[in-house]
Amino acid sequence: MIKWAAAFIGFFIRGFAGAIIGFLVGSFLDTLGGSGSRGGGSVFSDFTRQSVSPADFELNLLSLCSIVIKADGQVSQRELDYVRQYFLSTYGKEKANAIFRTFNDVIKKREVSAQRICTYLAQRTRYEVRLQLLHFLFGIAQADGQVSKAEVNKLRELAGYLRVGLHDFESIMAMFIKSADNAYKILEIEKSATDDEVKKAYRKMAKKYHPDRVVMENEAIKKGAEEKFKEVQKAYETIQNERGIS
Repeated sequence: MIKWAAAFIGFFIRGFAGAIIGFLVGSFLDTLGGSGSRGGGSVFSDFTRQSVSPADFELNLLSLCSIVIKADGQVSQRELDYVRQYFLSTYGKEKANAIFRTFNDVIKKREVSAQRICTYLAQRTRYEVRLQLLHFLFGIAQADGQVSKAEVNKLRELAGYLRVGLHDFESIMAMFIKSADNAYKILEIEKSATDDEVKKAYRKMAKKYHPDRVVMENEAIKKGAEEKFKEVQKAYETIQNERGIS
């Protein structure tokens, strides 16, 4: 990786202090070169990234919900019920109703901009949180029984604004749109992968989507993390049974 090479050069030129500077500069360059596909950041990204308050997150979450519900040109009652039930079960009736009232007031005063909301969240939340947010939005799209092409396109657009990598997007989509190679798509590997590659992919995905990595107060996103983690485990178990991997 660039950061280690830069640290070595820095040490050679200016000793220990140069090594630290080289490491930080290299980390930044590593991020520019690969964060789009991995969704990671530099070693100091989590310290420099701003946070978003629970209230702001909830309102922006509801805004994204409304965008997904309207994506296919019709408002499904089952999708509306899915969102309402999720907020009720997560926050309780009193707080959920307060969130909906605030949302209705805000929505009347301004147009909902998907790019503005996603950019705001991308600047203020960890990548793991955005993955679970996308998972939740896919759940809304599937609430009426299927995820339409228009909804997939809208979710792909939102994922881009949220800076979610393509492989991660396809992995989440595979949890909702079934296909023959679904388990492999969830683990982000090809069906031709070796048993060792399957095990390695599972360890990587289990670490990436473990609920403990979603450090925030929003219970809805925490629940989404648990659901996604279970899907990763289920995908691995499917491949294990299929191949007889112990």
